[in-house]
Amino acid sequence: MQNWRWLAAPLAAMYGGIIALRHLLYDEHALPKYTPQIPTICVGNIAVGGTGKTPMVEYLIRLLQQNRYRVGVLSRGYKRKTRGFIIADDSATADTIGDEAMQIHTKFPDVLVVVCEDRVSAVKRIQRMPDHPDIMLLDDAYQHRALVCGLNILLTAYDRLYVSDHLLPWGTLRDIPYRASKANIVVVTKCPDTLRPIDKRVVDNSLKLATFQHMYFSRMHYADVPIQGVPLVLTSIARPEYLIEHVRSIQPQAEVLTYPDHHRFTIADVRTILQRVERCDCIVTTEKDMQRIRQTNLLERIDKPVIVQPISFSIDREAHSFDEDVLAYARESLHKQRNK
Repeated sequence: MQNWRWLAAPLAAMYGGIIALRHLLYDEHALPKYTPQIPTICVGNIAVGGTGKTPMVEYLIRLLQQNRYRVGVLSRGYKRKTRGFIIADDSATADTIGDEAMQIHTKFPDVLVVVCEDRVSAVKRIQRMPDHPDIMLLDDAYQHRALVCGLNILLTAYDRLYVSDHLLPWGTLRDIPYRASKANIVVVTKCPDTLRPIDKRVVDNSLKLATFQHMYFSRMHYADVPIQGVPLVLTSIARPEYLIEHVRSIQPQAEVLTYPDHHRFTIADVRTILQRVERCDCIVTTEKDMQRIRQTNLLERIDKPVIVQPISFSIDREAHSFDEDVLAYARESLHKQRNK
């Protein structure tokens, strides 16, 4: 495996060169960029999956709604079977808008959730709506240079910081690490509960952020759900090890069945799941996976409980307040917009 990774280094260098050229063309205004008329907050990363973007988007929705802002969410709708501009409604499914967008729509039915591959055209269309949101959250849009967001929030996992990673296919980075310098806020996600001040200083020294950038540390918490007997952990997310560790801390005998991230469960998969769960007492899965499970007939065929394990997201309080950073941007942006 290690030999293969070293062989991938030249490919990573080529990939990095292409990405660097693309950024140069945007920086030199050789490629067009659009600045939205309404405030926009981008939530993204420079690695492939597993940093907690969806929990962060949900956190921001709650924060902004609590402060009486009308919120909209724009996503690509990764792995959906449709194309083009779609507004989530009562007929939406994971197939039509993607599992992450469907999860947000299910939990926040009063929020405008839109999926579209072309973020620029989608934002322009949203702005023309007579009752458009006060502020738009752009899920996984950090690499979309054609759209200039007002506030950029970059996520990086504590156990896989971007400064310690490599570009694809050598590592998991899909963008050049220096692009982190364009973030207004950097959130180190999935920190351990045992995180100490000295551990934070080590991360701070590693990332070497600019003075204008604020860094925060966040933790992922699993809600207490009753798990009876031996569960089968069924998931298709980028980094299932956190869920597996949590369930096995409750029931060490838990069995595990994992698939690739955003996997669309097939008829053959359902048969496999039914066979594996025969020797278990229940299934434990994630909210995101449940959106795709509902697209199958598994729930109709299984006679054992299917337990959805929710995730909550908390941010450590530092010298600066994350909430205040976000709300200050919202206030100032809307003030400027209304006084134009």
